[in-house]
Amino acid sequence: MAHIIVVGNEKGGSGKSTTCMHVATALARMGHRVGALDLDLRQRTFGRYIENRRAFIARTGIDLPTPDYRLLPEAAPATGGSENSYDQRLTAAVAAMDPEKDFIIIDCPGSHTRLSQVAHSLADTLITPLNDSFVDFDLLARVDAETGKVLGPSIYAEMVWGARQLRAQAGLKPIDWVVVRNRLGAQQMHNKKKVGAALEDLSRRIGFRVVPGFSERVIFRELFPRGLTLLDLRDTGVDQLNLSNIAARQELRDLVSGLRLSRVQADF
Repeated sequence: MAHIIVVGNEKGGSGKSTTCMHVATALARMGHRVGALDLDLRQRTFGRYIENRRAFIARTGIDLPTPDYRLLPEAAPATGGSENSYDQRLTAAVAAMDPEKDFIIIDCPGSHTRLSQVAHSLADTLITPLNDSFVDFDLLARVDAETGKVLGPSIYAEMVWGARQLRAQAGLKPIDWVVVRNRLGAQQMHNKKKVGAALEDLSRRIGFRVVPGFSERVIFRELFPRGLTLLDLRDTGVDQLNLSNIAARQELRDLVSGLRLSRVQADF
């Protein structure tokens, strides 16, 4: 069975699609068979990223390991059953990939949708990218504005809890929930420590692990139009990596290692 990695966050601009693409490509480069689905049917940023990659390969002839991206199939004609058509489409897409893939990576939209809710219940690993600030902290919890004290879980955290309950009822293994701190700032060390302490406290209360993600770097915006990742630079003629690119590769290596995927060693 494929290991399903769901990348979810109900706020936009957290680096979800960048995280999806780099994790998917890293796994493909390690020789794993990787499937990819994008549930943001409007924006399709992850899907367009892979389409850009396919176009780059066709244009240049450079063979790059690439996730197998597929659109959701059309729903079967209604039969009067209780299954939602979106459930049906997602279930069919996963079922088609499951026997032939080692990993399936699913990018969820930056809003609460039925597709996103179902995808979370399918997750073996759930990655939630989070901008490293208290502005986005309320994705995970309600916080007292005066004291900074955590008052309780957010609607999103409650949705993850619901997905965990569904998996437990089905006899499936628990979701490994990983919160990834993106856009770590080197300049605001005091705020960085406060966010880190708050995340560690909350992680014990609602059950997730914290892993460092990507810093804010121009390179990510430059790679998207060609569908490339940090791991493709040498293959595409960039022989000398600058210090920023080298640091970003190490961030990706640390992220993949931090996911603790049993079949994976981050040796890229």
